[in-house]
This record gives sequence, C-alpha cells and structure tokens, in this order.
Amino acid sequence: MQQKSRALLNLQIPFPAPTLMGHASNQASHAPVAERPRGTSFLPGPAPPAWRRLPHRYAPAQGRPPAEEMRVLLRCCCGHLPVGGGAGQRSNPRWRALARLSASPGWEDGQGARVREKPPWRVLFFGNDQFARETLRALHAARENKEEELIEKLEVVTVPSPSPKGLPVKQYAVQSQLPVYEWPDVGSGEYDVGVVASFGRLLSEAFILKFPYGILNVHPSCLPRWRGPAPIIHTILHGDTIAGVTIMQIKPRRFDVGPILKQETVPVPPKSTSKELEAVLSRLGANMLISVLKNLPESLNNGGQQPAEGVTRAPKISAATSCIKWEEQTSEQIFRLYRAVGNIIPLQTLWMDNTIKLLDLVEVDNSILSDSKLTGQAVIPGSVIYHKQSQILLVCCKDDWIGVRSVMLKKTLTATDFYNGYLHPWYQKNSQAQPSQCRFQTLRLPPKKKQKKKIVAMQ
Repeated sequence: MQQKSRALLNLQIPFPAPTLMGHASNQASHAPVAERPRGTSFLPGPAPPAWRRLPHRYAPAQGRPPAEEMRVLLRCCCGHLPVGGGAGQRSNPRWRALARLSASPGWEDGQGARVREKPPWRVLFFGNDQFARETLRALHAARENKEEELIEKLEVVTVPSPSPKGLPVKQYAVQSQLPVYEWPDVGSGEYDVGVVASFGRLLSEAFILKFPYGILNVHPSCLPRWRGPAPIIHTILHGDTIAGVTIMQIKPRRFDVGPILKQETVPVPPKSTSKELEAVLSRLGANMLISVLKNLPESLNNGGQQPAEGVTRAPKISAATSCIKWEEQTSEQIFRLYRAVGNIIPLQTLWMDNTIKLLDLVEVDNSILSDSKLTGQAVIPGSVIYHKQSQILLVCCKDDWIGVRSVMLKKTLTATDFYNGYLHPWYQKNSQAQPSQCRFQTLRLPPKKKQKKKIVAMQ
C-alpha cells in the first residue's frame, strides 16, 4: 500500500481550483502534492483536511481497508475508472498509471468486496426478445462449461410482459432455472459485469458504477450506424448490404454511444427479412460477447470511442410505419418495408374506407406485366387489378406493380376470395368505372397520445 501511495504521489497530478468537490480553494494551502507531510491528505485544499469536503460516502471511515481507501481517493480525484483504465482513456498516460494502481492485485471496490482480475465472472444479464435470448443461451452454456470457468454466476433481468409465459428471455431463464427479476427489480447480489441485449431501458450512472467492469451492450449494428432500438429493421428497410454487431460499453443517459470493444460485419443476404437477419446477428453477437469476456480487462483497455461521422438513428417502429404510401414509394421500397416489418406489423392500406392488411406480397413476373389488360388501361398509384391466371392482386405503386396473394379484411382472404367477394361485385355495380376509381389509398392513422413505454419492435 505504501508503494502505491508513493507511486501516486510521484504522478504529480494537478488539481484545479476550485476543487472537484465544488468548494473554494485557499491558494496559500496549495503546496505541491509530493511535499505534503507524511500522514496528511495529499488532496488539495485548506484546513480542515480535504476529506471533510468529500461527500459522506467518500470520507475516510474508521477501519476502512487501505486498498479501499486508495480506490475511493482515485474515484474522488479522477472520476469513475473501470478496471483496465476504461476504453477511450488510452491517450492519457496519467489515466493509464492510475489504472495500473487501481487494478493491481488485491484492490477492492467501494463496498469492500474483492474485485476479480480474471474469470470466472459474476454476470447480471438484461434482455427481452429473441435476439437477447441467444446471448443469454451463450452465457448459460459458458456457465455450464466447468472446464473453461468463464462464468461463475448468471442472473437475469427482463421487463414485465402481459403474457403469463413472459418474453423469450424470461422463458429461457425459467426453463434453465436461472434467477430472474422483473424490471425495475434487479436483485441485490454482487456482480463483476453486466450484459445488455435488446433491453430498451436506460440505466442510471449510479447503477452502472456498481459493476467493477461496467455494463456491456450487444448491439446488432455497426455503430455509430443505426443507434437506437430497431437497428435490424432499419438495416433491411434502407437496403443496407452490410450489417454487423458491436460490443460496447454502456454510458448513462444515452443509448448506444459508449466505447466500442469489438465489432464485426457480415453481408446482408439478398431479399433477407429482418427475422432472418436477426437469427444471423444474434449468433454472431453471442460469440463475440464470449470472446470479449475471455479477455475482459484487456478488451476494456483497448476499446475506442465511436466515430463522430456516420451516425444514423434507428427509432422503434409504430403502426404508422406499416402504412403504404402508393404515390411516394417505389416497388423496391415497398418490398423492403414488407421484409423489414411484415412479420411484426402487417402492411396496411385503405380500400373504400376499410382498412386492409396485406399479408403476402410477391414480385410480379414480367410476363404478367406485359398483359394487355394492364398496358391498355389508365392506372394510377393504388389501382388494383385481379390477375386470374396467377391468382394475385396487382397493385400499382409509384414506378411499377407489386403482387398480393392474401389480405385481411375482417378475416383472412386469398386474392381470389377478395376479388369474388369485393372487387367483382363493385365492378358489377359500377360497370363503366376505371381501375383508378377502385384503388387502394394511403391509410392515415391519427396521432396517438403518449403512452407508457411498450416493446413494439426492438432489437
């Protein structure tokens, strides 16, 4: 302990005035730190001793272990310093020196608990959906692998669900007999590191600081592209050809802005749906997380800040996202929308003041498009025609046609059922009407009042 104290004194860390604790400084008392008499506080400030100006939780306590005293002083002077120095601090040699001191064998956290320098780790996991379930499965498999000794303790936090079975993460946790808590209950155990995947809740700084190694996030995008709760959906929606996963550190108050510890990319398969891409990225992210945990202190020390350029947002989708704008969207954009959200919220449109959901969209063959019934009629975006040979509805959009095999209007109907029950009777009553008069129109949903947070489409 004496060697650590001398090393810290030799750093000659400059302390600004006023002090970090927000009290005015007495200039006369600012003697160089290394020249202070042995046994007195090396923090700057006038009498009474500097520790009296600290918040109560940082003040020296009777019987406090020396290692904890050092850790508290480091945190007071320099802020929270994760083990290994923390990502993004590599450029500052003083930070690196402080990191070596605080991470030396035998140091303790602010609660007097010994902080581990290597596995096995005690992990608290936060997640909800299928993407997060794959991450939890990998952590559980690592915990069950007694030979590798990577995870010693694994507990789970998820959000409440209206379903009695709960969300996928809770279902897996219960099935695997893991302790599970429902947010905001997070248990009261001691952990080395937290892991977040598709959780959708901001974590406070005070809570993050309870974890000696901080909290890691498994985010399914190449940050800083697609920050937010729905990165996979926006990857498909915007036609990205490259996707990826980022393992990053959580920062308080803002989503997806922390230092990057590991990042890998994969090509997006042509015509891939968000569900298919989610399966690929969930396995990739789970494997990347295990790799980071195997060398956690080193990974934290080697992490880097996110680039300032290339930032895009991925807000969670709503029902309004699924409303097709026939006059504005091309066929390619409509198919992207269908592949991105169709398995979550069916695409919607309006027909004769009735909301219709389009359940099964298909591309239209060129041979169908050359049919004289299409080329010889005056059509506008939204015009709908039944093609008997292929048994699909053809709908005109901004630049081309799309095909629809089934719809929902009160109940699920095939294209043939919809034609026989609705389109054909309408044309019989309006024999002189043109397809432009019997068309799908953009559905304008009224804005809804703000409600409590819901998990709609979040990754």
